Amino acid sequence: MSEPVNNEPAGKASHFIRDVVMADVAAGKQNGQVVTRFPPEPNGYLHIGHAKAVCLDFGIALEFGGRCHLRMDDTNPAKESMEYVEAIQADIRWLGFDWGEHFFYAADYFERMYEFAEALILKGCAYVCDLSSEAFKEYRGVPTRPGKESPFRNRDPQESLDLFRRMRAGEFPDGSRCLRAKIDMASPNLHLRDPVLYRILREPHYRTGSDWCLYPMYDFAHPLEDAFEGVTHSLCTLEFEVHRPLYDWVVSQLAPPIVPRQFEFARLNLAYTVMSKRKLLQLVQEKQVSGWDDPRMPTLCGMRRRGYPPEAIREFCDRIGITKYESLTDLALLEHCVRDALNRTALRRMAVLRPVKVIIDNLEQDLDVQAVNNPEDETAGSRTLTLTRELWIEQDDFMLEPPPKYFRLTPGKSVRIRYAGFLTCERVVQDDATGAVKEIHCTWNPPEDKLKVKGTIHWVSATRGVPATVRLYDRLFTVPEPDGDKEVDFKSHLNPESAIEVQAMVEPSLAEAQPEQAFQFERVGYFCADRYDHTAGAPVFNRTATLKDLWAS
Repeated sequence: MSEPVNNEPAGKASHFIRDVVMADVAAGKQNGQVVTRFPPEPNGYLHIGHAKAVCLDFGIALEFGGRCHLRMDDTNPAKESMEYVEAIQADIRWLGFDWGEHFFYAADYFERMYEFAEALILKGCAYVCDLSSEAFKEYRGVPTRPGKESPFRNRDPQESLDLFRRMRAGEFPDGSRCLRAKIDMASPNLHLRDPVLYRILREPHYRTGSDWCLYPMYDFAHPLEDAFEGVTHSLCTLEFEVHRPLYDWVVSQLAPPIVPRQFEFARLNLAYTVMSKRKLLQLVQEKQVSGWDDPRMPTLCGMRRRGYPPEAIREFCDRIGITKYESLTDLALLEHCVRDALNRTALRRMAVLRPVKVIIDNLEQDLDVQAVNNPEDETAGSRTLTLTRELWIEQDDFMLEPPPKYFRLTPGKSVRIRYAGFLTCERVVQDDATGAVKEIHCTWNPPEDKLKVKGTIHWVSATRGVPATVRLYDRLFTVPEPDGDKEVDFKSHLNPESAIEVQAMVEPSLAEAQPEQAFQFERVGYFCADRYDHTAGAPVFNRTATLKDLWAS
C-alpha cells in the first residue's frame, strides 16, 4: 500500500468523503488508520454502478495508505452462489484493484454474530417475537404515527434465550418466530421500531451448507462485519442513509475498539440502461440477452467482453465524482472515456463491414504500401498492406446517383483510398434482375499524382483479406430511463437493433489478433476480438464504440 497522503494531489478533484477521511487522518482519529470495504451480496454480477463504489472504496484506501477489504455479504442464501463470488473477484481484479489477504465472507462470522445476539437478549436489548409477518407490519405502523409494542416485547430474557436456541436447533417452522432488537417503537424511523435481527429460513448456504436454519438480517450483520474487521469508514449509497441509526445502534452495543462510521453518497444512475440486479437477472433468464456477459449489458464482464478498457471505466468514475445528489448520468460520458482511452492505444486496421467489389482495370501488379499502426503512438510503427487488382470497399462508400456534398466514390468521380493513391470510377456492373451493384470498375493513380479530391475511403484486398464475423452492438434500450415509469414494462423499451451481426472482410493480420485485443477499424469504429469466440480460423470482433456519439442530437 502507498504511504498516507496528507495533501491533496495537484489536479485531483476532491469530494466530501475524501475531505472527511483527510480530516480524520489529520486529526489522528482511529489512530490515523483508513480501512474501507467493498461488501457486495453475491447474488448477481457486478455492474457499472458497483464500479463507482469499487473505485471509491479501494481508491480512498490506496490514497491514504490504508487497506480495502473485499467481503461477500452472504446472509441471504436463497439467492447467492459461488459462481457470483468468483465473478465478483475476477471483475474487481480486471478493474485494477486487489484486496491482498483481506478477503472475507459474512458467513464466516455467523457463529460470532449468533453469540452477540445471545448477549443482546441477556442484556434485555433483544427478544424473540411470535407475531406473524402480517401482524408485524400492523404493529410497526407508519412513519406518521407510532407503532405498537409487540405483546412479546417484555418476554423474560431467559425465555427468549431458550426460544432463540430452539430456533437455531430447528424446532420451529420458517417464519413462525424471529429475533427483534428492543429499541423504540415510537421512532419516526421505521428501521428503529424493534427491527428483526434474525429470521428462521431453511435454505442451504453455498458456504455453510445446512449448518444453519436461521440467518441474520443484513442490517444486523453488516455493522457487525465492519466492526469485527476494524473498518473505519463504511461507504455506501444514499438508500442506506435511513439505516444509519440502526447501524450505529448495533455498533454501540458491540462497543468495538475501532468504531466504524457510515457515510452515504449518491448511487450511479446511467442513461439507456437499468441498474437493478433483479431486472438484469430477468433479462438473462428470459433470454433477452445472451448472458450476464452480453456486451450490451452494463455488467463489468459485459463491458469487458465489449472491449471497454478498465482504465476508461476508472476515468469515468473519477469524472462523475462523489456527491449526495441523485442524478442521471449520460451514457455518452462513459462512451467518451472509452474512445479517449482506445484512441491512444488501439492499433489501426481496415475492415469492410458490408463489402462491394472494386476492380482496378489498370493495375498490372500488386503493390505494397505502408500504413501507420497508431498516429497517437510513435512507438507503434507501421505495417505493410498489399494493393491488389480486386478490392472490397463499403457499400455506403459508392453511390450511382449521389446527393449533394457526397464526396465518396461515384461514376466519373475520383476518391482517395487510404494509404494507396486514388480511384476513379469508370463503369459499374449491376445485377440484371435487381439493379444491385455487383462490380465497380476503376482506374488507379498513385499518391504522387495528387489528384484534387475531397473524400478518403478505406479498403481491403479481395484476394488477401479474410472473412470475419463482426457484431455491431448498440445501446440496449431506446429511452434514457427504461424503468422510469413503473406502470410500463421496462423490456418494452428494448432496442431491437442493439445487436446486429454482419459478415465482413478484414485485413489478414486481424485473423492473428489475440482475444480481447483492441483495434480501431479506420473510419468505422473501435472493435475488439471477442474474449471467447475469436479464433484465427474464424475471427469474431465486437464493436466497442463508434468513432463519435451517433445518438447526439
